[in-house]
Amino acid sequence: MRVGKGPKKNILYHAENRCVRSDPERQSKHGVMSFTVSQRTQEIGLRMALGAQLTNVRGMILGQTLKLTLIGVGLGLAGAFVLARFLASLLFGVGTYDPVTFLGVALLLIGVALAASYIPARRAMRVDPIVALRYE
Repeated sequence: MRVGKGPKKNILYHAENRCVRSDPERQSKHGVMSFTVSQRTQEIGLRMALGAQLTNVRGMILGQTLKLTLIGVGLGLAGAFVLARFLASLLFGVGTYDPVTFLGVALLLIGVALAASYIPARRAMRVDPIVALRYE
C-alpha cells in the first residue's frame, strides 16, 4: 500500500509501519542472534581469514547463546523459586518445588535457544572472508 508518489512519502510510510507493527522475528531469540551475527560479520570474516575453523566459528556463536540463555534460566529459576511459595494454592498435581518440572522447563528453554541460534551460526560459518572484510 503506497501513501503517495515520490520517495519521501514512501520512506515515511515504511518508517511509520516499522514503528507501529510488532514483528515477532525481532523479538525472538533467533532474531537477536541473527542481528548479533550480522553486526559481527567483519570480526567473523577476519577470524576466518586468519585461519579459524568452521567449528570454532559455530562454537563461538553457540557459546554466546548458551551463556546468555544460562543467565536467563538462572534468573528465571531463582524468580520461580521465590514465586512458587505464593502460587502453591494454584498448583494441582505437582509439588511447590517439583524438581522434574523446574529441570524440564530449564532444559526445554536451553534446547530451544540453541536450536534458534543454530541457523545464524550456520550463516556465520558461510561468511566469505573477502566479502566480510569489505562489509560496512
